[in-house]
Amino acid sequence: METVMTLQDIQLIAFDLDGTLLDSVPDLAVAADQAVQSLDFPSVTEEQVRDWVGNGADILIGRALSQNIKVDESLDLDLLKQARVRFDEYYHQGGHQLSHLYSNVTSTLKALHQAGYKMAIVTNKPSAFVPDILQQHGIADLFVDVIGGDDFPNKKPDPMALNWLLDKHQVSAQQMLMVGDSKNDVLAAKNAGCHSFALTYGYNHGEPISDSAPEYVADNIAELLDVLSVSQ
Repeated sequence: METVMTLQDIQLIAFDLDGTLLDSVPDLAVAADQAVQSLDFPSVTEEQVRDWVGNGADILIGRALSQNIKVDESLDLDLLKQARVRFDEYYHQGGHQLSHLYSNVTSTLKALHQAGYKMAIVTNKPSAFVPDILQQHGIADLFVDVIGGDDFPNKKPDPMALNWLLDKHQVSAQQMLMVGDSKNDVLAAKNAGCHSFALTYGYNHGEPISDSAPEYVADNIAELLDVLSVSQ
């Protein structure tokens, strides 16, 4: 970043997971490919899946069956449900062995935790998978709340989960920062009235994250410490 700006009043930081803390596409792509092929649909690649993730598993599997970011409206609902069940099974069986945390994630989270910030996960990923993944990478204990994609009726960019966090922790929107990699994260922050910090390396359907006009854009999550004036 060209100039270092600080946010003095932040008390609560909400993090997206996939594409922000964790590169999960390799596992998601394998599971999506297995699911669609098991239903006699064409194979999908990791490169395709990289552009399709971010809106939850139902939409990912719809895109994989459609071979397009726009889900084919003529797809049978029962087929979509069956494909989603198979996707979940394959994703669970894979054990998330191909996923990894991005550079500086662990050290940044630990520095923020040590500095006294409350931190939460707000992801569109199915809730069932999230706790194990956080545990697997040794960061589960750093978060006060973990919200998955099916914990509330509406997913990001809807601000429902962020508003719940604001209410639970009795902080104002100006005291919360949303950290993510996609326009869904930036829009969720704007819809909740809170600050936004966006990373360039994640999954944003092939669009530059700066197009969504977040307040802060960074190439590395460690830059968050500079913005918040946290010593490393």
